[in-house]
Amino acid sequence: MADPDIDPNRFATHTATLSTGVEVAYLREGIGGVPIVLVHGWPETRRIWWRVVAPLVDAGFEVIAPDLRGFGGSSPGDFGDAPACASDVLALCTEVLGHDRVVLAGGDFGGPIVQDLALRHPAFVDRLVLFNSPLPYDREAMAAMATRASRDAADYFRRQGTDADALAAELATPEQRRRYVATFYTSRFWAHPGSFDDAAVAFHTEPFAASAQLRAGFRAYEASFGEAARSTAPVLRRNPNVRALLLFGPSDHVLYPDFDRMAATVFPDHVGPFLLRDCGHFVPWEAPHAFCSGVVAFCGDLLVRSR
Repeated sequence: MADPDIDPNRFATHTATLSTGVEVAYLREGIGGVPIVLVHGWPETRRIWWRVVAPLVDAGFEVIAPDLRGFGGSSPGDFGDAPACASDVLALCTEVLGHDRVVLAGGDFGGPIVQDLALRHPAFVDRLVLFNSPLPYDREAMAAMATRASRDAADYFRRQGTDADALAAELATPEQRRRYVATFYTSRFWAHPGSFDDAAVAFHTEPFAASAQLRAGFRAYEASFGEAARSTAPVLRRNPNVRALLLFGPSDHVLYPDFDRMAATVFPDHVGPFLLRDCGHFVPWEAPHAFCSGVVAFCGDLLVRSR
């Protein structure tokens, strides 16, 4: 019997053309429950949420997980930065699915996207779940914190942000592209050792075999280095107005060692931060029970009211 965790057809794929001009692929399970939108990062697709969808539906959520523009089954659009992706998430939820208020969850590149949405559209965001994500830097409040990741983990960031075309050209075959992406799940120590076996790595790298998919993912990094790659100025700052659940997989070698303390500064109204044992960057895959049980407890009042 096939392992459902690595079955690409486990959940139905829906598509919609948004007012932003992007055709988005997404999953939607548990219609009628409390809407929670799961926003993936890089190098991920909506598949990174496979282990948490069913438990969240069983708890009473309507789970919505889109592929970001240019990832998985979604078209690329003109820009690939956080504000552009945030506009897609907003359009999908409000214009297509009819939700005017949701719970948002995100990590990695999904983190700036959900933070941007919470700042630009506070009435849209009921609660926020954040893990292993870039954060705004507050020099004074974070002066005593370990706010820099290992220099050994940063080479990919600069290359993808400043030399994306050449890097994409070097990765000339599907096998080369998948091997490159596989390093982020294995040898680069983003994940806790052993979190991804060969089958899981194959499952998560498969969408990046296409050259267009891999190249589109680099655009978020390009936006960090130049205004020409930005759809608009990003919004990333302290947010005292949204209640946030903060989770941290501390085996992550690419994020700030004190992510948990930094996030608590950025979101004064928070639950946690909770450190997840033997967990790294990919929290919903590496620690699905902790993620789901934390989200259910965090949103317990919303779930009760929806019944």
